[in-house]
Amino acid sequence: MYTLKKSLGQHFLKDENICRKIVEALPVAAGAQVLEVGPGAGAITKYLLELPGITFKAVELDTEKVQYLEHTFPAIRGKLINESFLDMQAPYQGEFAVIGNFPYNISTQIMFRILDWKEQVPVVVGMFQKEVALRIAAKHGNKDYGILSVFLQRFYDVEYLFEVHEDCFNPPPKVKSAVIRLTRLASPLPVKSEKKFTLLVKTAFGQRRKQLRNPLKGFFDKTFLQEPIFTKRAEELTVADFAALTEHML
Repeated sequence: MYTLKKSLGQHFLKDENICRKIVEALPVAAGAQVLEVGPGAGAITKYLLELPGITFKAVELDTEKVQYLEHTFPAIRGKLINESFLDMQAPYQGEFAVIGNFPYNISTQIMFRILDWKEQVPVVVGMFQKEVALRIAAKHGNKDYGILSVFLQRFYDVEYLFEVHEDCFNPPPKVKSAVIRLTRLASPLPVKSEKKFTLLVKTAFGQRRKQLRNPLKGFFDKTFLQEPIFTKRAEELTVADFAALTEHML
């Protein structure tokens, strides 16, 4: 048996159809390396362990869950990493896919960690709080579009796959849930400076209701600030627009 720990944001899936759908959303080929984040009680894990021809590992912070998984699924022994995903080193040499019912309290941090490993992670399938999933998947012109959308969509194509009802979990969360898939772009958008791009996007969305000319006036010369793009608000710019603006930053 195991206990649920609110401090770790644990809400475990109990709907087998949803578990299968999540695993089926992950494209895998023979020889693929896969990392599950937060296997918990193994709802998704048991289906991942059945995938033929892959190398599988899972990272789980909760030692009690590690012991439970090793007892319940003997095939997982030697494949569990008992530490925080946010603190671990890359679990493989070469590329690996990431999948999981991500702990909602650190799901945004998980995605920034994925960005750190973007050269190694070609695909991610994850369940998130619906609000976060919408932010990641939102396109420009949408109220959910923001910093996370821009940073991730510069490198990944994002698909909003399906929503998951609260009753599919134990205990039922007080928020809606959704599953998304990120597939790495063949050609990420180049920027003149990673540091400037990050500063530009954060500053623009820091005052998202204002025309860009106001929050960004310190980043460009006065002549360039007269360009029509600066009459727009941050959420109206595409990822490509932000990337292009870095070419003109002071």
